[in-house]
Amino acid sequence: MKDRKLIRVREVMKTRFDMVNGMATVAEALEQMQHVETKSLIVDKRTDDDEYGMVMLSDISREVLALDRSPERVNIYEIMSKPVISVDPEMDIRYCARLFERFGISRAPVVENRRVIGIVSHTDMVLRGLARQV
Repeated sequence: MKDRKLIRVREVMKTRFDMVNGMATVAEALEQMQHVETKSLIVDKRTDDDEYGMVMLSDISREVLALDRSPERVNIYEIMSKPVISVDPEMDIRYCARLFERFGISRAPVVENRRVIGIVSHTDMVLRGLARQV
């Protein structure tokens, strides 16, 4: 068996992501969104004792668009997932992939010292991680 290089989440994560306030409307959040490639918005903590949330573009499609709700009248906190499963930047991407599979998630914030420093997805792990080993 070929020795495989350990690849950590830090090496494949996206460091550019969008963070929004949970009180923002969906319309406001979409206007502020600059990193569409992450397909998600991180919802900031209200206090240091709070937890991060996340809204996927698919959540907005399912909860706003498909139900014909007005994005100007729906707040992010109404459709977000919270708390979210986060990963450590030093985690091996193989374990990260297993975590995603176990909990049925496709992306997660990368948290270091209780602050989001990036976001990682299956795509990042496969195209930026696994592809380097092939």
